[in-house]
Amino acid sequence: MNEPIVARHWLAILAPKAAPALATSTVLILGRIWNANGAEHSLGNAALMVVLATGAAAAGGFASAGRRGDSVIAGTAFAASGGLALAGVAGYADGWSLPLLLWALATAVAYGLAARYWRTDRRDTIAHQRHTSERREEHAHVERVEALRAGAQIEVARSGAAYAEALATALVTRAALPGFDPKALESAGLPELSTDQHS
Repeated sequence: MNEPIVARHWLAILAPKAAPALATSTVLILGRIWNANGAEHSLGNAALMVVLATGAAAAGGFASAGRRGDSVIAGTAFAASGGLALAGVAGYADGWSLPLLLWALATAVAYGLAARYWRTDRRDTIAHQRHTSERREEHAHVERVEALRAGAQIEVARSGAAYAEALATALVTRAALPGFDPKALESAGLPELSTDQHS
């Protein structure tokens, strides 16, 4: 069967690519708003962000430790730690240069991690599409072979029926001929036709 072709909107294609930049930009903007509302050079606010960022990083380390580490939870915890650190610096610093430098660094790291995920996702999608098309081709081949086999069986049945009909017509026609004598055929060494073949 043919699957319907679904054309994705350009925003649906662009949104995942813009997500890392939007996330880091949002953190930077919120940090600068926090800076304007009294966080600049506030040791208490800086200490709070250090504790939160360290806690998120520790949670990410624990989540990724061992053979059964959960990469999704670890990635989320490390992303939260980086976001908290960026927000803390953006809130504490008195100029734009350091926050913008950290924003650029955080955005580059976010795109690096996202690109790795996108590559894996694209590889899995291509492998799935290849596997699906191979299975479709295999099923289509089996269906073609079965259709040919069924067609051959139908043709054999038709030719057998046509032969039987022609034989019956010949027997009936021969029996209807004037002067037809089954005994003369038997004396000539030909097999006698049974009465059910005459009818």
